[in-house]
Amino acid sequence: MVETAASIDDVWSWLEEIPDPEIPVISLVDLGIIRGIRWHEDTLEITVTPTYSGCPATTVINFEIEAALRAKGIEHLSLVRQIAPPWTTDWLSDKGRAKLESYGIAPPQVAGGPTRCPHCHATAVEKISQFGSTPCKAQWRCTDCLEPFDYFKCI
Repeated sequence: MVETAASIDDVWSWLEEIPDPEIPVISLVDLGIIRGIRWHEDTLEITVTPTYSGCPATTVINFEIEAALRAKGIEHLSLVRQIAPPWTTDWLSDKGRAKLESYGIAPPQVAGGPTRCPHCHATAVEKISQFGSTPCKAQWRCTDCLEPFDYFKCI
């Protein structure tokens, strides 16, 4: 018998409530790593693409997805890891980009660096280090307000 208690839209909204463990201001959906949701007979399949193959948060992310969906009554669940095509910062939602900036993290820019400070919105910014608090971020500073900030690198 196929479990039909949860619609695909319900599942998307539930997954939108799960924060990224490294950047908790954005959800897994905002991050763009949830690539698909479907029912296959009585099993709910969630396709997840890690931000990169060695991402240390992958295990935590999978655990959080499973825990959240089981709490909603999903009994039969399969997490499918999809590494191709590889995740890209283009998959970040517009809402996720806005949340990053509100949180003080400059969202990725095609030009390769932040165009303004997420704190004061000045355009005078400089790179401090290519490496930030996580592998996907670099450390920058605003030369107007002098506040340091993370920049989410384009991948």
